[in-house]
Amino acid sequence: MFDVNGRAVIAMSAKGELCLEPKMANRHGLVAGATGTGKTVTLQSMAETFSAMGVPVFAADVKGDLSGVAAAGGGKESVNRRVREWGLADKGFAYRAFPVQFWDLFGVSGIPVRATVADMGPLLLGRLLELNDTQAAVLTLVFKIAKDESLELVDLKDLRALLEYAGNNAARYTSAYGNISMASVGAIQRGLLGLEQQGAADFFGEPSLNTDDLIQTEDGKGVINILAADKLINAPKVYAIFLTWLMSRLFDCLPEVGDPEKPKLVFFFDEAHLLFNDAPKALTAKVEQTVRLIRSKGVGVYFISQSPSDLPDTVLAQLGNRVQHALRAFTPREQKAVRTAAETFRANPGLDVAAAIQELGIGEALVSLLDERGMPRPVERAFILPPQGQIGPLDGASRQTMLDGSVLRRFYARGQDRASAYEKLQGVETDKEKTAREKAEQKTVKEAEKTRLVQEKQEQRAADQRMRFWTGLAKSMLPVLGRAVNALLRGGRR
Repeated sequence: MFDVNGRAVIAMSAKGELCLEPKMANRHGLVAGATGTGKTVTLQSMAETFSAMGVPVFAADVKGDLSGVAAAGGGKESVNRRVREWGLADKGFAYRAFPVQFWDLFGVSGIPVRATVADMGPLLLGRLLELNDTQAAVLTLVFKIAKDESLELVDLKDLRALLEYAGNNAARYTSAYGNISMASVGAIQRGLLGLEQQGAADFFGEPSLNTDDLIQTEDGKGVINILAADKLINAPKVYAIFLTWLMSRLFDCLPEVGDPEKPKLVFFFDEAHLLFNDAPKALTAKVEQTVRLIRSKGVGVYFISQSPSDLPDTVLAQLGNRVQHALRAFTPREQKAVRTAAETFRANPGLDVAAAIQELGIGEALVSLLDERGMPRPVERAFILPPQGQIGPLDGASRQTMLDGSVLRRFYARGQDRASAYEKLQGVETDKEKTAREKAEQKTVKEAEKTRLVQEKQEQRAADQRMRFWTGLAKSMLPVLGRAVNALLRGGRR
């Protein structure tokens, strides 16, 4: 729904409509609140708003009920009542379906999503494998070797083969790259085995995701890309690292656009606290840098979490548009979280923000959006506009019909396995293998020489025996021959 100036209306307060400036939508945002306060419905409503602007959206469906955006709403009386009370129909509100594309890392509930090992990079992969500093350094060295020797890392078997090769040739690489500990190689190999058991082998491969396929429109509306994450969330690190990789991928692939009239894409990062739990400083710094710079690529990033304190201050400072649902404060720690959330808003003299946060009802929120100059507006207590799409999951048959008709699914459905590091290393002899081969060859030569000498000795003994036999025979025959000759001579004289 839009006001007379073309701004997107996302909430209604006692003072009127609260609007999101399209030009400021890529200044990022935060949707926070306790469980059950309406964050998912707010996410859906905002996704629909961006879609109506013609802006594509990417969002992870953690609970499995965001898919309803693909069908027209109107099935809930509580929503119908609110539409009537606020006179929304007279302002252009209407139940409608939005264009949707379903994605799934496992390729079951959506289009398969893949990335190459090289695309993921050693930093994110090291975080995924929970490597210590030494092991992470070895992984970085292996990636450098792959690049220098043109050994493409496409899938996990490529990385496993290269790790084995590097470990077996550690002496060759030590002077140029540093020490490659076999213990670290073994730890990485065990981590990769664990990933394979979680189904990650299906994610690493080709064809890898082309980010242009996420930036599509249909009939003037932005396509809402929904990642099936109801099972993926059971592996929280995989979930967080995948979304971080995708955000980084968008940053790397998209061109600079400066300050567009509206974003090229809006990226919703649900359960954002999973990314920063025990995250190393290098990863937090990478996320902060990406969030700070991706705005110039025309991408808006909206984090969804329970409390603003779940995010580092360096990231929180980049989030200009804020929607805060209710927080409960029963413990000192929760009371501190309420105060922290209240302090993140631009003050409103007529509103006790800390008290209001604890009084908000379902679907009600404290809202502060950027104005046309990029300045935060004073916080207002308001009700988020209800979604125009269906609240709750899309039925399985309708979802399957949409998947069957997807052109992108036909392209990504079948994985490819071209010649890469694994295949190239199959015929390459490692240092250890070479040493073993040379030793085997030397042993064979020695054994052959030994056999030859034995045979020569045996032949010599046989020749000596034959010589002794004939010599003895000759000696024994000489007297006989002498007597025979004498006899012949005597006979001749007669």
